[in-house]
Amino acid sequence: MPKPRKARTVNPGKKPKSVLPGTLKDEVDTKARELIETVLKPKHVQPPPEDHKVKYVTDITIKWLGSKCYFTSTYRRSPSPYAISPAFERRFARMEYVGNLKFALSFQRNNGEWVKLHDTLTVDKCMSAIQEDPWFVP
Repeated sequence: MPKPRKARTVNPGKKPKSVLPGTLKDEVDTKARELIETVLKPKHVQPPPEDHKVKYVTDITIKWLGSKCYFTSTYRRSPSPYAISPAFERRFARMEYVGNLKFALSFQRNNGEWVKLHDTLTVDKCMSAIQEDPWFVP
């Protein structure tokens, strides 16, 4: 007796990623670096505190992974023999390209989970949200 044939199924797989145009990436780079240098660094990067038991922000940068732009802050730890490393990085904002020159804007919770606050924002609106919204503090 022949084996019964299995029905064929279609695996949808991953949804296709939106391709980030090069000119848009350059625009985001320029505006993000301007925001960092003129607003975020003067506000959040301070000299080392007198109390050596706290961590403090030493730098703010952006990093690209595919079509996602991450705002990253670098922290220094107190000089303790128990410190695993003298510095560490933490991502505090993510701009994810969703197509049609728009981005989804998310912040990262303390447990590492990303929470999307805005679905479709322009580059300028993303920059103003990162600047003004208290969820995006380095």
